[in-house]
Amino acid sequence: MITEQQYQRLMKHYNGSGEVGLAAMKAGMHRETARRYLAAKMGPAELAKPRTWRTREDPLEALWPPAEQFLRDSPEIEAKALFEFLLTQHPRPQAQGALRTFQRRVRRYREQYGPPKEVIFPQNHEPGRVMQLDWTHAEELGVTIQGEDFAHLLCHAVLPYSNWEWASVCHSESLLSLKVGAQLAYWALGGVTEQLQTDHSSTATHQLKRGEAARGFNTEYLALCAHLGVTARTIAVGCPNQNGDVEAAQGTLKRRLKNHLALRRSRDFASQADYEAFVGSVCIAANLLRSKRVAEEVERLRPLPATRYPQTEEHALRVSSFSTVRVKQVAYSVPSRLIGARVKAYVSETEVSVWHEGIEVVRCARLSPRGQRIDFRHIIASLQRKPGAFAGYIYREELFPAAVYRQTYDRLHTAEPGRADVRYIAVLALAAEHGVDRVGESIAALLREDLVPTAEALTRQLGQPLDQTAANLVELEPHLGLYDELLQEVGS
Repeated sequence: MITEQQYQRLMKHYNGSGEVGLAAMKAGMHRETARRYLAAKMGPAELAKPRTWRTREDPLEALWPPAEQFLRDSPEIEAKALFEFLLTQHPRPQAQGALRTFQRRVRRYREQYGPPKEVIFPQNHEPGRVMQLDWTHAEELGVTIQGEDFAHLLCHAVLPYSNWEWASVCHSESLLSLKVGAQLAYWALGGVTEQLQTDHSSTATHQLKRGEAARGFNTEYLALCAHLGVTARTIAVGCPNQNGDVEAAQGTLKRRLKNHLALRRSRDFASQADYEAFVGSVCIAANLLRSKRVAEEVERLRPLPATRYPQTEEHALRVSSFSTVRVKQVAYSVPSRLIGARVKAYVSETEVSVWHEGIEVVRCARLSPRGQRIDFRHIIASLQRKPGAFAGYIYREELFPAAVYRQTYDRLHTAEPGRADVRYIAVLALAAEHGVDRVGESIAALLREDLVPTAEALTRQLGQPLDQTAANLVELEPHLGLYDELLQEVGS
């Protein structure tokens, strides 16, 4: 196709000379091209207009009128699904291969007559103004801790201006994980923003008041924000796009973690702390690529508070007659001497500690809701007095502190079913006295010899030195005269 300037030059020289060849040469085009434009008496712009006539039969002639009706009644329907449905209602062999044509026609129809689409309004982000925070599930990463599947979430914080980000490992979308995640992010950044923004649906930050439709921030979250010196901010109901920077960054973060796990050549970690350090190193590497804008953010940050806000929850509880306290829907045992006493439980994202009169009586890993953590040593005295309670005890499986103890019970039950419970409780009493691991080693030794690990047999086993060779060693008595002879030889 020629340009409009070439066409104007062609017409000027042709009207002046009347010779096609000369006019074509002056306009810089082939003679036949010049003849075609002269015959059409139209320039390139007019010839390029789309034609309004068809060159073949319309394969969608029978399908399109009902398709328009469906598009008016149900604008959200997908073109492919509508096409498949119409073919079943109006079988037309010539239309079966016209899916792409149908999709283009639907697209043009929607562009001309369709409903308004949602408009995204890009925002001007100010450096150091806001940190967006949200949670994302991370099971898809396939991380394991010592070979065990590690179900967890990531508490993800992002600064929209620079896309600086930080992620911390957590186990729930809770205020506890928010306290840890937000403060880890601010301390890694080296300052605090003016605002901390979360979504509107999280119970970690909001509370639903009876009789009120609006949800306000809960007092504990406002106390955290006051300690940090930030303003609590939330998004509108049903508008996740207002938290769009952190929402979009979550997918990018998990893809980056997957790549670094592949480079690491292992998804297994020795401990949760090792995995947390890995996530932190990935965030640090990503933030180095944003250093210029991050520097602008840092200049406008507010200073960190002198101390961190307490990252635990305090619960005042009474010990039940089961010798347990319930913390976050989980039963934890405490020494039976505390039955009926008032205790305080301090709950962090990963640990639970129980205190009585200023003395810590229990510290253990925090379990998921509806779990239980029963230490047999807390109740062994009562079990010895009431061995019949063992069979129907609702937490009986917790009284097997290791696999070898379950094997012990099975072996005792096989040897003497009627007295298995009493005999196993006697084994547990030995474990409480001598230690779970030491008694477990003695049990394993008896089982390897195909002996029944009764309390009597274990007592004899425990009475022997752990290392028989050590008992036969003769105490070394050095002869000091040998050193004198050695010194004389060195001096000579």
